[in-house]
Formats: sequence, C-alpha cells, structure tokens
Amino acid sequence: MCAIVGVINSKDAAKTAYYGLFSMQHRGQEASGISSSYNHQIKTIKNRGLVTEVFNSASFEILQGQMAIGHNRYSTAGSDSVLDAQPVSAKYSLGEISIVHNGNLINKYEVRERLIEDGAIFQSNMDTENILHLIAKSKKENLQDRIIEALGQIVGAYCLLILSRSKMFVVRDPYGVRPLSIGRLKDGGYIVASESCAFDLVGATFVRDVAPGEMIVFEEGKSAFKSIELFEAKDPRLCAFEYIYFARPDSMIDGKNVYQIRKKLGEILADKSSCKADFVVPVPDSGVPAALGYAARSKIPFEMAIVRNHYVGRTFIEPTQEMRNLKVKLKLNPMSSVLKGKSIVVIDDSIVRGTTSKKIVELLRNAGAKEIHMKIAAPEIKHPCRYGIDTPSYEELISARMDAREVCKFIGADSLEFLSIDELTQGLGNERKYSLVSFDGDYFIS
Repeated sequence: MCAIVGVINSKDAAKTAYYGLFSMQHRGQEASGISSSYNHQIKTIKNRGLVTEVFNSASFEILQGQMAIGHNRYSTAGSDSVLDAQPVSAKYSLGEISIVHNGNLINKYEVRERLIEDGAIFQSNMDTENILHLIAKSKKENLQDRIIEALGQIVGAYCLLILSRSKMFVVRDPYGVRPLSIGRLKDGGYIVASESCAFDLVGATFVRDVAPGEMIVFEEGKSAFKSIELFEAKDPRLCAFEYIYFARPDSMIDGKNVYQIRKKLGEILADKSSCKADFVVPVPDSGVPAALGYAARSKIPFEMAIVRNHYVGRTFIEPTQEMRNLKVKLKLNPMSSVLKGKSIVVIDDSIVRGTTSKKIVELLRNAGAKEIHMKIAAPEIKHPCRYGIDTPSYEELISARMDAREVCKFIGADSLEFLSIDELTQGLGNERKYSLVSFDGDYFIS
C-alpha cells in the first residue's frame, strides 16, 4: 500500500512531490525517494527512513526541474533494503527512465524468470523492476508503445508513474484496485497522487480520478494531457481496505470521503449490537471515526481513553511481529483514571493477526477496565491478499484459523463482534463492486 506522487509543469516539482509524500507518510514508512527530470537528465535520491529523514535542503539542489515522481515504500514484494526503495531508475536505448509503483504483480516470478533467461540482470527484489526491464527490452520505437507492450505482460493490481526526460506516464490497472487521482496546482501544473490529502497540503484542486485501465500522458511545457483507454472496461474493484484502514480520513477515494464511510461503518456496528457499556473507546487513530459513529447511534458516551503517541509508526506495516508487539506498548497508553471499574465498548478497524488486539485488551485490563466488548468495523479477514496488503499466508490470519468465539478467547475480550460482508458493502455503498478478497476469497485477478 505504498504512496506515489507525480508533479509536472510546476516550478520546484520535487519540493511539491516531497510535500505530497509527507502527507501520505501513513501509506509507507520503510523508505522514500524522488526522481526529477531537468535539462533532459533524471536525478534520483532515495533511502530507508521517513520522508523528513531522507530529504534535506541539499536534496533539492540536486532534484531540480518542473517534473518529478516520488514514492513511500511499504513492502509487499521485495525485502527491507535500500535497493528495494523506489523510484527505480535506469538508462536504456531511448535515454533515461524512472518508475514508481503502488500495488502487487501476481505474475512477477514468472515474468522475472523469463527476463533472467533472456539475460536481464536484476538489482532488487521488487516486482517494479520487472516493468523497467520489459520496457527496456521492447523493440517498439517510442516509450509510450513500449509501456503499453510491457503492461500487456503483467497481471495484478497496480498504479504506475513513469518519468522520462520530457514526459510523465500515469497508469491504473483495469480493475482500479489501487486509488489514484489528478489535481491542478495553482501555477497551472498538475499533481497525481495516491490520495487527495496530498492535494490539500500543496493547495491543488481535485480534477478527477484516473480511470481503471487508463493511461494519461503529460508532456513538459504542454498544459493539456492525453488520455488513452488501454484495456477493455471491467467492473472496477477498488480495495475496500482503503476505506477501512489505509487511507487518511480526510482523503476522497473514488468520490467518497473516507471519514464519512468509517463513521457509517460504526453506525452499522451499533445497529446490530445490544451491548450495554459505560462508554465507547476507539483504538486510535483509524478506529476513531467508527467509534464516533457507534457512540452517536448507540447513545453511549464517547471517551478517548486510549492515548496514542504519534511519534511511533503504524504497527500493521512493521516488518516483524516482535517489532509490532513492542510498538503497541510504545504507541498506545490507556488512561486508568478513566477506565477503572468501567464496562467499555472498544472499536477497532480490523483484526489481522490478533496479536495487537490481544495486547490492547491486556493493556485495558491492566488499566482497570471491568468489561471489554470489542467491536470491529470490518468483517473477519480470512484470506491472504495478493494485491498489495501485507497478509501473505493463511497461517498469519487469525480468523482463517479460528471462529469469532475462539478469536474472542484468544484476545481476552468479554465479547467480540465483526461486521458481515453485506454490512460492509452497505456502508461502502452497494452501487459498485469492491475488492473484498481478504474477506470473501474472491481472487478476481488471475
């Protein structure tokens, strides 16, 4: 669930890309990088760490020009190495190129093996590098045709930004699993980003979403952009997890406000619950909107009885379980003065492995909570996701191995309730389909 951003025909494009990445830090904290094109040369700076750690004022002396692309890394393919940071850049027969990618290619191993047999040498473990080699090895005369040929050989969920010396190509997969939007900057340039919250920070105006299966071509010095329909129209399947967990609540994802969706899911949870409690407690931060919706609908008071340390990253996207366990205690601190002797409803956005929920319940018990009723604003996660979420195996998913009663016992709560898949889609809106593979196992891309 990486963040990607592209800026074109705007002064100090790399700085704007930097602020866009900063606003989308929640989508990945392992590494960050920016490529810029200036005087027909592409320069790249990338490293492990947060956006503010990777870049400084000297970086933008190097990253000059009116075109730039950037990336925040959250690993689903590849390892925790600076070689696996993006953008991925290279020189090839038509000049220089740089690529950023959000998503996951499900045929990446087959494509890589074929490329290696043909003599390709890989520098990283990322599926993104497959695309670079496919473009470089193509015999087509121009870059646009090479990209189209490469896209015909990859399968999966992806959003791509490809920077050449004078153009920026924007691509969204045929199902639109990952979000991508276009904004207009005040100086007339454009910004493309995974989430619209990036537009708010840099003062850009939302133009539209990139359509599933669409390629958009921006050219240096030209105010208009070109749209190409690459693939036959399919039923779009935006990932439901964008609304449940990943996206920032102030973002608009495919025309819907994330905060309002999460609030609605909390209201639906309250409608199905007969739980009596002294107050409703969110697991901050992604559980807050759903808890507000639950409290308003149930008429049970809302209390921020768990304080979050915002200087600690998101636990779900930490690479190791040991680090996740430690960060729960570093990140969340229940207030015993509020909780002592109370019955509480605890609202969280999801349960993946169960270990974080177990630790939260333990912390609440130690703080003196009398009863803990856990409510989850999502269905049970029973299937691994192949399309860019870090749930790689059935063994790691607690709901794939246990039913709700067993999960409740494991985490130590007095009761546990999930949304059904129908209730989730009711909250998201029944007028369209979503990627629900984690809940229903429907692997619609194969």
